[in-house]
This record gives sequence, C-alpha cells and structure tokens, in this order.
Amino acid sequence: MTNPLPAPNRWRPWAHRTRRGADLALAVPLFLLETAWLVLDWMFGLGMEVWAAQGDKAQVDAATLAHINRVWVLLVAVLIMAVLAGLFRAPWTAIAHLLVALLAGLILGATQHQWDTDHAPSPGCIRYSANC
Repeated sequence: MTNPLPAPNRWRPWAHRTRRGADLALAVPLFLLETAWLVLDWMFGLGMEVWAAQGDKAQVDAATLAHINRVWVLLVAVLIMAVLAGLFRAPWTAIAHLLVALLAGLILGATQHQWDTDHAPSPGCIRYSANC
C-alpha cells in the first residue's frame, strides 16, 4: 500500500504563536500611541474646545459630543485590533489593546456621566412633557 500524501502545509494565523519579540515590538508602541491619543484628545481635543467656548453652552455640548464620538471610534478600532491579535496568537498585543479598551471605556463612562448630570432636568420639574 502507498502512503497518502500529507496535506499541504498552509499557513494559518492561529496555527503558530507569534514570537514574543515581535509581539512585544508591536504591543508596546501601539499601547503607548493609543494611550497618548486618549490623553491628548481629552486635554486638547475636549479641554481646549471647552476653554475656547468661554461658557457658551452650545459649543461646550458640541465639543463633548465630538469627544464622545472620537473615543467610541477608538474603542471600536482597539477592540478590532484585540480580536486580530488574538487571531494571530499575539497575547501581549491583545492584552495591551484590551487595557486601552478598558481605559477608553472608563473615559466614556466618565464623560457620559458628566453629560447626564449636566443635562438632567431640575429637581422641581415633575412633568417631562412640559419642557421644564
């Protein structure tokens, strides 16, 4: 009897674990870049816009909503990158992206809480349909 030919060795991302050096070489700069983007966007993207608004409520609201949308976009991108890192079996890159996703989630929660407390109806307002 003849032996069957072995199946062709196809490269699949999940077949082999990514080398630790390559994994860390990608994880550390991406973690620093994404974290720096979050911090700088909070300081300059939101902070400077609120400062430049000089108390104008409409401009402050627009700046806050723009900041929330930018952080949502970063959160989605980071989660997609974490899934890709998991697919390529790069654990340090996946952990770094999940930490940035946690940080972005905390920022979103804090910003959304601030938005909700700033736009809550006054305690004396009983009927919401009265626009009080």
